[in-house]
Amino acid sequence: MNHCIDKYSGLVWTIAKRYVKNQSSAEDLVQEIFTELWKVADRFDPDISTECTFIGMLARRRSIDFVRKQSRQPQFESLPEVESMDHAIETPSIPISCEGEDIRSAIKELPPETQNIFYQYFDEGMTHSEIAQKSGFPLGTVKTRLRRGLIEVRNKLRHLDVVQPLTSAN
Repeated sequence: MNHCIDKYSGLVWTIAKRYVKNQSSAEDLVQEIFTELWKVADRFDPDISTECTFIGMLARRRSIDFVRKQSRQPQFESLPEVESMDHAIETPSIPISCEGEDIRSAIKELPPETQNIFYQYFDEGMTHSEIAQKSGFPLGTVKTRLRRGLIEVRNKLRHLDVVQPLTSAN
């Protein structure tokens, strides 16, 4: 199990953080995912999927369950939230040194449909398929708009000298 944790902790952490923005909750979720993995490890069949796919799908399902469970629990105290879009755009292609204001400004310059896809994907944690179903856009359109939007945001931020221009080929 230690080998599995060492090998797949990054994958599980990335999936958990996509669904849960709070650091503490994400840590709890990762622990729940690996506990569940321990319980269902005998269900893994290498003829059906790879180890990585099996763990990734389990992590995604547990993350969705975790978010649903949290949404049903009463909230006793409302804590001020950090604007999640600042963290959502912090990907390897856009360094953390970018100011949130600059990122928000760049996103506001995108077409309204693309802004909505960004919001659903990064803030709400929806999958490409869920966005396509909700918006009525074909799945390929959702993926393309998200990718092109990321490229546009990155290129708009290059004037800060913290990002390199990105093209569709990257």
